[in-house]
This record gives sequence, C-alpha cells and structure tokens, in this order.
Amino acid sequence: MSALTGEHAPDRDPTTGPVGEATADRDRPGPLEFVVSEEDAGSRLDMFLGSRPGLGSRSQVARWIRSGAVTVDGVRRAKSHLLSPGDRVMVEPVEEAPFALVPEEIAVPILYEDEWLLVVDKPAGMPVHPSRGHSAGTLVHALLGHGVAGGEDFRPGVVHRLDKDTTGLLVVAKSAEVHRRLVAMMSRREVDRRYLVLVHGRFACESGTIEAPVGRDPVRRKSMAVGGAAAREARTHFSVLEVLGDYTLVEARLETGRTHQIRVHFLAIGHPVAGDPTYARRDVLGLGRQFLHSYRLTFLHPITGESVEVEAPLPPDLAPVLDRLRGHAGG
Repeated sequence: MSALTGEHAPDRDPTTGPVGEATADRDRPGPLEFVVSEEDAGSRLDMFLGSRPGLGSRSQVARWIRSGAVTVDGVRRAKSHLLSPGDRVMVEPVEEAPFALVPEEIAVPILYEDEWLLVVDKPAGMPVHPSRGHSAGTLVHALLGHGVAGGEDFRPGVVHRLDKDTTGLLVVAKSAEVHRRLVAMMSRREVDRRYLVLVHGRFACESGTIEAPVGRDPVRRKSMAVGGAAAREARTHFSVLEVLGDYTLVEARLETGRTHQIRVHFLAIGHPVAGDPTYARRDVLGLGRQFLHSYRLTFLHPITGESVEVEAPLPPDLAPVLDRLRGHAGG
C-alpha cells in the first residue's frame, strides 16, 4: 500500500554596510547572502554554510536550516540539499541563548546499558533534548550522569529522537566514536525500530508500505505534511496486529526517520493515529496524546558486533485503553 504509491556577495547599502553586516543599533544580525561558485557546486547545504567564516559550527547551521532561517533561491531546503552553481543561499541568523546542561534527578527506565551505550524507555511528556521552551526536564538532562557523549553539544549522545508525547526506546551513545558509528548505522538502515500504533479505522490488507515524502506543512509551521516544504523521502512498513471495533492496532517499522513520519503517513492513508492532538480527529478514547510507542529496538552492537534486542512494554496510560477496546470487541 502506498499513500502516493558559495561565494559571499558583499552588495553594499550606504546606511547598513555590506549585506549581513550588523550595525550597532540592531538587535540581531542582518541577513547574509552567498552565491554558490562552480568550485562549491555539489556541496551539501550544511557543509557549504559550515565552511563560511563567521557562521559558526555545522550544528548551529543545521539548527538554522531546521528552523527555516536558510533558503536556497527563496526556497527552504534540507541540510542535505546539494547546491548548484549560481544558487543564492540566504541566511537570517537567529541569536540563540545557550542551554545550561546540568544533570537532573529524573527517573528514566534504562533497559540496557554497557560501557559504550544505553537504551532507555522514554516516558510521555519528556522532550529528548533542550530547545526553546524546554530548557530543563529533558531526557538529556536525565542522562547526563551516565556519561553520554558525542554529537551536538546541546544533545550529547542523542542518536535519534521521539516526539515529546511519544513513548519508548531510544539508543544513546557514551562516546563520540560510538555516536558516529550509530548514526552511520541509522543512515544505512541497520537499526530495526518498531512501534505499536493504534489507528482509526480498519484496513483492507494485512500489511503494506507507505511511501510518501514528508516535509514542513506550508500552512501550519509546527506540523509536517506529505509533500510539504523541503520534503524528503520517507518509508513506513506496517502489519495489522489486531482489529478492535473502529480501531486497528498495527506494528510500524521505520525505514526512514522523518519528523512525525508515522503520524503523517497514517493520516495520509486515512488512518490517523488515535489520540493525536495534531493530526487526528476528536479523542473519544480520552488518551490525551498519540497512541504511539517505540516498543522494540534491534541492532548489532557498534563495538562488539553482538546482537542487541530490547523491548519495552506499553506504558500505563496506553495499556488500559487497549484492554478496554478488547473488552468492547469481545462483548
């Protein structure tokens, strides 16, 4: 089943100076414009900008790209976008307050841990890492005492993410080398991630694949959409586990990992995730959040080569809903 089966350009203004040069009475830097040269053609957007003097690290550039502060010929692009000669890259730098990473006493179930990595069962309502509006109480703050490391400074050890109100398994690195290897494994699709998802409606098939690009919704900027801005390929495989009246419990397996991928993909085929406050219909089950749980994680250990298989049971707010639906179906 398928849902849809440079070169700095110093143009001067007599009052502001070169484009991108901040004047003393401004609260934030002005826009910067770069023209891609023949030499830089074929470069990734983030690598191109990361090599420009005065723009900071690639991680900072990546945050600007994600936030929409970077455009190529007026269009938002992903950080992996390949540039062509003559492309005009515009950057509107955003001043960011540094996040204080201080360990916090927050209980998070750790289901696997060794000297190189750990696998945690993230609870609902917890952001994975600090961001605007979430400067404390994140998974990163909870794990700082476990020696997590690698990756970007504001989210050490984080290899992949879950939405704030999605529960379940995440692997976290304890060194830069392990982080690098795990990220590469993710890119090669060598980490098997499976989710339990309760969706609206019944399926006409027992299994299938949803293949549709996912990007930022052009109207609702905090949402994603099939075919949205800077859409990237996305693929979700699913199998029907149980039909429960007007709902279906499915197992979803991610082949790619786009923001809100499962939620957007099931919406695209007419089966929104139950309880989803962003993409679903009215929450008649009283879930208060999307019924989406990362329950199984399988991969070969990046250091030892041994198989690591971890499972997390449904959390206490989701399991009773499933039991109640089974009772109604049986009655």
